[in-house]
Amino acid sequence: MLCNYHTHTKRCHHATGTDREYVESAIKLGIKVLGFSDHAPYIFDGNYYSHYRMFIDEIGEYKNSVLALKREYKNDIDIKYGFELEYYPDKHQREMEFIKKYEPEYLILGQHFVGSEPQGSYIARQSDDSFLINYVNECIEGLKTGDFIYLAHPDIVGYDFSEKVVDREYSRLLQFAKDNDFPVEVNVLGISGNRWYSKRKIFTLAKQIGTKVIIGIDAHSPQAISQHSFDLANELVSGLNLNIIEKLDI
Repeated sequence: MLCNYHTHTKRCHHATGTDREYVESAIKLGIKVLGFSDHAPYIFDGNYYSHYRMFIDEIGEYKNSVLALKREYKNDIDIKYGFELEYYPDKHQREMEFIKKYEPEYLILGQHFVGSEPQGSYIARQSDDSFLINYVNECIEGLKTGDFIYLAHPDIVGYDFSEKVVDREYSRLLQFAKDNDFPVEVNVLGISGNRWYSKRKIFTLAKQIGTKVIIGIDAHSPQAISQHSFDLANELVSGLNLNIIEKLDI
């Protein structure tokens, strides 16, 4: 594993460490490309303000910090500047107009709500089959925009649905990703945190379908950028002979 494109910072209000510490952890491990992709601010209607992503007044400092480190460490590591972002159908165009002002090098799609954050439903602890269907629909629609380079934690919505619907919907998502050349992520945070996602089942389907796969640490601390993280990912996919993408064209 030479690249990691899924790295957060303390600005998302649920991560720790300095930006420099993430970079130095990556260099120590021998990573060649480190992508910062913190949760982008989202422009919502009314007075709602999300507290699990960076605030609007932090985005300029985030950009400046990452690009300064990119210049400082250019002989040691290739640093990329991006964001993790949801796709909310009725808000996406306005959000992209805002984000593009800050000229990110890439975006990764990470759906954490279905519908929208203020009025929608959080992805965890759902069991109604229609929820998984809607999640897959929104992921596909988000990827269709062409604004994202890959799908983070594709099975973050979990498996507490009927087996038939799980097989059908995740297969539909993975087939779309394959047909349109979008990698899906082995999310190390899901594994290391013993969470309900990053399960072998979805990557077994990815192997059968031929979907490209990328490993993302989803680092929320500098210590997460470690050999242990890669070992966990490798253990999950061991023996599947997946089409793993090492480096993205950014």
